[in-house]
Amino acid sequence: MTPGLLESARNLLAGILDLGRTRFELFSTELREELTRLTAAIVGGLAILVFVTIGLAFGAVAIILSVSEANRLAVTIGVAVFFLLAAGVAALLLRRVAAMKERPFEDTIGELRRDLTALKP
Repeated sequence: MTPGLLESARNLLAGILDLGRTRFELFSTELREELTRLTAAIVGGLAILVFVTIGLAFGAVAIILSVSEANRLAVTIGVAVFFLLAAGVAALLLRRVAAMKERPFEDTIGELRRDLTALKP
């Protein structure tokens, strides 16, 4: 092997390793952002869930206790049906929101796709 060919091979390998390092750094940055976003969403969602549950429970008890003794069973059933319907609507909305989210690591995948396209003859 000639020194020039060996140097070219080393430069090619160094370029590939540098490109891989850059892509890995981008991936790790996106992973950190996704984990931060997911953690904030989970903590925020749980806090909202706890406060809404407490508020709805106290509101339901207040409504049930405010009606006459003869109508309490019917009002209790009505409140239970309302909560079940609200849970169904919330589940449908959550499913729709989950389907709209773009793929994680889209930037890294795009960069790798561009690299592959540039390397193909």
